[in-house]
Amino acid sequence: MRFLVKVEIPVETGNQTIRDGTLPKKMQSILAELKPEAAYFTTLNGRRTALLFLDMQNPAQMVSVAEPFFLAFNATVEIIPAMNPDDLMKGGPAMEAAVKKYS
Repeated sequence: MRFLVKVEIPVETGNQTIRDGTLPKKMQSILAELKPEAAYFTTLNGRRTALLFLDMQNPAQMVSVAEPFFLAFNATVEIIPAMNPDDLMKGGPAMEAAVKKYS
């Protein structure tokens, strides 16, 4: 199942890891392990933020996804189910059923 993983790095930790040169190395190492389908970097809520799309088959994988970011960056991590267009189309019958039942 596909998930959006939002990683927000606190400003102080981000500044420290940029100054000491470890942010790029740590991020590269974590991404090499996770092998996201896509990875984007931006700012959200005033923090350096990574948005990763990952395929996880088992809820226990949340530990191996989140812990590296917690430990390396003191980051806030959110793991959110996500759909691509094909997934959305497969959900069409459920949407129609909801319309009939709740509208």
